[in-house]
Amino acid sequence: MAEMGSKGVTAGKIASNVQKKLTRAQEKVLQKLGKADETKDEQFEQCVQNFNKQLTEGTRLQKDLRTYLASVKAMHEASKKLNECLQEVYEPDWPGRDEANKIAENNDLLWMDYHQKLVDQALLTMDTYLGQFPDIKSRIAKRGRKLVDYDSARHHYESLQTAKKKDEAKIAKAEEELIKAQKVFEEMNVDLQEELPSLWNSRVGFYVNTFQSIAGLEENFHKEMSKLNQNLNDVLVSLEKQHGSNTFTVKAQPSENAPAKGNKSPSPPDGSPAATPEIRVNHEPEPAGGATPGAALPKSPSQSSLPAVVVETFPATVNGTVEGGSGAGRLDLPPGFMFKVQAQHDYTATDTDELQLKAGDVVLVIPFQNPEEQDEGWLMGVKESDWNQHKELEKYRGVFPENFTERVP
Repeated sequence: MAEMGSKGVTAGKIASNVQKKLTRAQEKVLQKLGKADETKDEQFEQCVQNFNKQLTEGTRLQKDLRTYLASVKAMHEASKKLNECLQEVYEPDWPGRDEANKIAENNDLLWMDYHQKLVDQALLTMDTYLGQFPDIKSRIAKRGRKLVDYDSARHHYESLQTAKKKDEAKIAKAEEELIKAQKVFEEMNVDLQEELPSLWNSRVGFYVNTFQSIAGLEENFHKEMSKLNQNLNDVLVSLEKQHGSNTFTVKAQPSENAPAKGNKSPSPPDGSPAATPEIRVNHEPEPAGGATPGAALPKSPSQSSLPAVVVETFPATVNGTVEGGSGAGRLDLPPGFMFKVQAQHDYTATDTDELQLKAGDVVLVIPFQNPEEQDEGWLMGVKESDWNQHKELEKYRGVFPENFTERVP
């Protein structure tokens, strides 16, 4: 019996709600057609417009703040990768390695702390601020429905009073429904009339606090980051000074062909291949009497175990112009001039017989006085600027690593 009663109550409530919806719909139609007057409250409508504007602004601010936080996180990851790269290329025997690693650790911690404080002091506050809007929005909508109910009850009561045949019982009941509808509406209306202006005014303090928090956090972050960057700059300046004073020598690198000059095999920073003159090897037996066509290449230690071969050298050409050996009869070039090269990277001389090169220097390549002294991967030459100024070889010529240069026309 209790279950049937419960179902009966539920069914009655559903029917009542359906009837309310129908009555409201009819009332709205009559109001739109101008057949029924509508209670207006311009002050409240302005409050609703302000509420909607405030909600739109807050939602946008929340979205942009989340985008900002995502950008901070992306910058953190990028900064972390950059510092990891520095740690990998910073060789163990370089001074300041421990300091550089510590700076990288502090850099990572600073980014993490900045991101977390933005979440705590800005984003969570933003979420709390916006959290109050859904409930108020729902109450505004409900107030609108109750206003329609009030207008409908008022119109019903008025129609019964103006009817030709008055039914006092129906009029009394309609008056009772009108009073009830008016009370429900006015209670909701009064509450919202107080809350909406207060909420609208609160936006000023909220915006101030939010942007002050962000600005303060960002200011402190950049101050601390600036200190770390200055420390890193000091470490790198110290490294540069020690490297510039030749504290660090160019270390030997493995060569596939032969050992280089004096146990040093300099390698250009970008590993660019060195230009070499055209060489043709002729595997034919030596003519009788030991004569050899052409000039024999100087031997390197790696060739000592190879069978004897006859080597013919041909002048290299650039754009169809013969370079090798063409400068012997030219007064404006050093004797035996073969071709020109241009330094692609700086090279610091480590012996007195080496040329000091800067990227862009042009060198006039000449043959070794004693071919036996030539090590593979090294050339003899004089910088073009020195030759043009002094026209002297003894003082200004020297050897240099071929793979730091490129052939030029």
